[in-house]
Amino acid sequence: MNFIKNWTLPLAMLIGALGYKVMGYISFVTPYLIFTMLLLTFSKISLRDLRPRLTHLWLLLIEILGAIAIYFLIAPFDPIVAQGIMVCIICPTATAAAVVTGKLGGNVASITTYTLLCNIAVAFVIPILFPLITEGITNFQLSTFNSQLLTILRRIFPLLICPFLLAQLIRLLLPKINTKLATISGLAFYMWSIALTIAMGMTVRSLIEEPTDISTLIYLSIGSLIACLFQFFTGKALGKSTNDTIACGQSLGQKNTILAIWICSAYLNPITALAPGLYVIWQNIFNSTQLYLARKKQ
Repeated sequence: MNFIKNWTLPLAMLIGALGYKVMGYISFVTPYLIFTMLLLTFSKISLRDLRPRLTHLWLLLIEILGAIAIYFLIAPFDPIVAQGIMVCIICPTATAAAVVTGKLGGNVASITTYTLLCNIAVAFVIPILFPLITEGITNFQLSTFNSQLLTILRRIFPLLICPFLLAQLIRLLLPKINTKLATISGLAFYMWSIALTIAMGMTVRSLIEEPTDISTLIYLSIGSLIACLFQFFTGKALGKSTNDTIACGQSLGQKNTILAIWICSAYLNPITALAPGLYVIWQNIFNSTQLYLARKKQ
C-alpha cells in the first residue's frame, strides 16, 4: 500500500497504457470523477481566500499571448504542429491542479483563484482565436463566436463552477458535512489518478489506431515536451517574487488535457489532438518527479 501511495501517478499511466483497449468503455465516468474530486478539494476553500493577484494577470498574459505567438511562429513551417502546440499553451489550467498543489504543500487558494479566472478567460479567447485560424479574418462571423462560446462554457461550467458553488453552499448551510468532506479531501488525489489512467489509455489508443505521419508525430512530441517544461519553469520563476512557486508552476504547467483533446477534435485538424495527448505524459512525469522529490525531502 505504501508503494502504491508513493507511485500513484506512474502506476496510473502504466495501467492506462497497458489497458488502452478498454479505457474507451469506462471514459464516461471521467466527468463524475472530476466533479467529485473538485468538490472535495474546494470544501477546504473559503470565498475569503479567493483573492486575484497581479501574478495571476501575468500568468494569463503568458498563456494567451504565448499561445498566439507560438502559432504564428510555427505556422509558416507546419500549421498542424503550430495548432497542436498552441492548444498545449492556451489550454486552461487542469481542474485537478489544486489537488497536486495541495500534495506538494502549495497555496491551494491561489491556484483555485487562477483556475477560475483562466477557464473564464480562455472560454472567451478561443471562440475568437480559432475561427481566425481555421477560416481567416475575412470569414469571421459573430454567430460562430456566440455558438462556440456557449459550447465551451457548457463544457466548463458543470465541471468547474458547479463543484465550487456547491462546496460554498455546503460550507454555509451544512458546516458539519463540509467538515467531513474536508477530512476526506485527500481522496481527490486518487480519484484524479483514475481519471489519469483513463486519459492515458485514450492517448495510447489514438497513437496506435490513428494513422499519423511519423515526422508530424515527432514534431508534436518534441513541441509538447518543450511547451510543458517551459510553462512549468516559467510559472515557478514568476512565483518566486511572491513565494508562490508551487501554485504558479502548476497554474501555468498543469493543463486540462481532456478539454484540450476535445477542443482539437471539435475545431482543428484531429491530428492536433495528439499534442495535448502527449502533454498528458509529459506533465504527469513532471508531477510524479515533483511528488517524489517532495516525499524524499520530507
